Amino acid sequence: MKRIAIFASGSGSNAERIATYFAANDKVSIELFLTNNPTAGVIERGRRLGVPTVIFDKKTFSKTDKIVQLLQNQEIDLVILAGFLWLIPENLIKAYPNKIVNIHPALLPKYGGKGMWGHFVHEAVVAAHEKESGITIHYVNEHYDEGEVIFQAKCEVVPSDTPEDVAKKVQLLEHIHFPEVIEKLIE
Repeated sequence: MKRIAIFASGSGSNAERIATYFAANDKVSIELFLTNNPTAGVIERGRRLGVPTVIFDKKTFSKTDKIVQLLQNQEIDLVILAGFLWLIPENLIKAYPNKIVNIHPALLPKYGGKGMWGHFVHEAVVAAHEKESGITIHYVNEHYDEGEVIFQAKCEVVPSDTPEDVAKKVQLLEHIHFPEVIEKLIE
């Protein structure tokens, strides 16, 4: 049995998609949702799905070993970042080398780094008149969006697309591919 913890800062649509994808899989268990945002939509999704959710603050996350200890106590095998906005501290990276996976709403290395998340990415893609965007699933290291790429998927961006249009196309790719890539990593 592989035990997964999912970190999210926002609505949690990817966390829910992953949880529902693995719901009938007896080899995978979604053990926890974790969030840094006490008003995040992922909290309600966790409640509805019966996934325990842990809320933490910056100091607990970055300056203590409490989150690492929690994950280890829960015997977590894989950490998934699904719309989690904080830089992962060194103690967590060391505790889970090549076991922390993030999804980014662009084709890295373009449109990555601090501050490049959600609508900021899609606005930048449209402003640059890109012809495509997509998703990047990658391992996490000590820098924003610089870990080894595991998988990318592309979508077309047409001149009439708004950032909201691009967001919808990218989210569709996320929901299709993220659970499948996680499944392959576990196998």
